[in-house]
Amino acid sequence: MSNPWISEAWRGALIVLAALLVGLLVGQVTVLLLIAVAGYLVWHLMNLYRLERWYHQRKSFHPPEGAGVWGEVFHHIYQLQQRNRRRKRKLGSMLSRFNESTGAMPDATVVLTAENQIEWFNKAATQFLGLKPKLDIGQRIDNLVRHPRFVDFLAQGDFSRPLELPSPEIAGCTLSLRVVPYGKKQRLMVVRDITRLKHLERVRQDFVANVSHELRTPLTVISGYLENMADAKDEFSQRWGKSLGQMQEQTVRMIRLVEDLLLLSRLEEDGKSLTLAPVAVPAMLASLEEEAKFLSREAGHKIRLESDHSLWMRGNEKILHSVFSNLVFNAVQYTPAGGEITLRWFQDGGEVCFEVEDTGIGIAPQHIQRLTERFYRVDPGRSRVMGGTGLGLAIVKHGLDRHGARLTIRSVPGKGSCFRCVFPGNLAYQHAA
Repeated sequence: MSNPWISEAWRGALIVLAALLVGLLVGQVTVLLLIAVAGYLVWHLMNLYRLERWYHQRKSFHPPEGAGVWGEVFHHIYQLQQRNRRRKRKLGSMLSRFNESTGAMPDATVVLTAENQIEWFNKAATQFLGLKPKLDIGQRIDNLVRHPRFVDFLAQGDFSRPLELPSPEIAGCTLSLRVVPYGKKQRLMVVRDITRLKHLERVRQDFVANVSHELRTPLTVISGYLENMADAKDEFSQRWGKSLGQMQEQTVRMIRLVEDLLLLSRLEEDGKSLTLAPVAVPAMLASLEEEAKFLSREAGHKIRLESDHSLWMRGNEKILHSVFSNLVFNAVQYTPAGGEITLRWFQDGGEVCFEVEDTGIGIAPQHIQRLTERFYRVDPGRSRVMGGTGLGLAIVKHGLDRHGARLTIRSVPGKGSCFRCVFPGNLAYQHAA
């Protein structure tokens, strides 16, 4: 296939040559050359006009007819047009399949801009959130879903954890919302119905609480009888003294387990608002320091407290005492004799921290993520010998959750561990000494 530009160059050269020859014959070379060039230019302008008119009006799918290089230009534009149309049909088909698949999803899906304006949502969003097709496109999602926790969730911009809240449309329905940033400053909000999961969780919690309540009374009675039998100075108590002692130890362990289960059940009641009041944390920690020294009197631990005496916090005193005492007594149990335990209470930037650092046995990295699970033990045999229930750190986690706090753990096997409770700065309370 010949190059159209070479053909067009020959066309122009022949026109000029013909004008030159005719001009020589008639004695008007300059005039004929100007006429030939002007005609050649007008021909190009006419083709350019036809191209521009076809491009803007697009009355016909096919381009206008053209000769020379313009025929090639029209042909290439026609091919480009066909490719674009095929690409648009393909993209349209893909978009339709995407809309059908997301529309069929049981989870509500909402596409948001960086300003939380709605760009698109599926049918489930209408069911769960009450969004109206077409009418709510372009509206801010927090103007349509007005739950205070949802508004705060969007305003804070921390989407690392899902948000749970009741559905504004379906009574008794609990939703879990997760926001995922993607694309160019866009956000994808996925809303899932977790009503059944919450119901099963409530059934489990009620079962544990009810069983624990039912066990506490008979265990208390058994413990009382065993204590009376052990205290009796008769032939029976002397003969079965060792067995009675073992039964008492196991009964006390069972009572402690029941109490921890009941406490954990109370901490899991997220529906109940937490009453916050000023708590004298320095005095609480001073008392825990004395109790820890009493527990470790035979092990000879070096226990010291570093506390900011003017720093109190707003919280629930009973829950905070359970959280702090579990961490302190764990350090005493798992630190070898002669080891060091340091308790710290301080403010770090905009956060309030309680820290327990020890020179104990340490924890391997693979166990750290699971330490706050119920009944999870790094060394089950050692924990049972020490009387642990396996619920201590679960209580710590749920107690911190109720205060909007978090637990961080650093540990090196054979060197020790550091457990830090990090509370939001708005819970800090400065108390004049």
